Amino acid sequence: MRSNVSRGLLHRGSMRLVMLALAGCLVIAGCGSSTTAGTGTEKVRMASWSQPISEQTHLLAEPEHGWFAEAGIDLEFIPGAGGGDAIKHLLSGQADIAFTDPGSLFFALDKGEKLVVIYNIYPQNVFNVVSLQESGIQEAEDLRGKTIGVYSLASGTRHNLLMLLSAAGIGEDEVTIIETGISNFLPLLQGQVDATAATDTGLLVGLEKGLGQVNVMEVKDYLNMPSDIFVVTEEVYRDKQPMLRSFLQAYQASAAWMLEHPEEAAELAVTYAIDGQDKARNRAIIEARNASSVAPLTDQEGLGALEVEVLQEAADMYLELGLISNPLDLSTVVREDLLPKR
Repeated sequence: MRSNVSRGLLHRGSMRLVMLALAGCLVIAGCGSSTTAGTGTEKVRMASWSQPISEQTHLLAEPEHGWFAEAGIDLEFIPGAGGGDAIKHLLSGQADIAFTDPGSLFFALDKGEKLVVIYNIYPQNVFNVVSLQESGIQEAEDLRGKTIGVYSLASGTRHNLLMLLSAAGIGEDEVTIIETGISNFLPLLQGQVDATAATDTGLLVGLEKGLGQVNVMEVKDYLNMPSDIFVVTEEVYRDKQPMLRSFLQAYQASAAWMLEHPEEAAELAVTYAIDGQDKARNRAIIEARNASSVAPLTDQEGLGALEVEVLQEAADMYLELGLISNPLDLSTVVREDLLPKR
């Protein structure tokens, strides 16, 4: 999701943050320079949907803990501006693995791209629809006839809003959807919209800035589509399985560390994340992202466990909503054989 837009934390556009983003990339892997010659490690380029932000501290903290280095991997973090960016890096050969969202996957598959899903990063849907408490909007049915803000018409906020509306039997033509940008809570406070689509971390930042008393509808209560997944091309899946197994094992170890050590992660985010200046905010964001990393299935099968049925349901809804043009068979796309064994 967040197909062409961040989760609401990337609104700082100054040159200082650009430099920090580059610095974060350089710390992890030299931003594309070859550093593996003679070291016995393999360069792995991971294209992210985002810049190096606090919710990904377990990746950014690789210099501190070395999960990937221990697995024989020299990790390169390639920043992006949405899940579509990560897929573009993958398809152009600039990345081996894409940290992206199901919507961006569906759009690429709809165009005939040959891709494979190998890991469920966030099995919980992190999108929501927020309204001021005095609005009286408490359920999806209350949105009929309302004006609703989204980051952009190409963003995951709109796509998830449409799924929520569809689950309530409301068509897109029964509401007014307008682009508000990622600072979307200001139009809500000013009364320009009746409700606004956001994410869990975006809402945290909004509340911190004085949003006040709000009603929150969680999209996961209507369709709990994963928020992010690891995707590779069929060629990489076929030809680089040992590397992919090592990568997933290291990633799972890093994610487990952040689940167990959110305070340490919040501290490290101050150094490594471009939005990490406030440790208390880091902690809140990290805890929210930790919560989205687990589900009943991960309790049984381990972090990263995939549910093809849920992805299929989401793809079918994208087709029903007209977001894609062709039916997709996710059973031919999802592969569980590379997941670390419990």
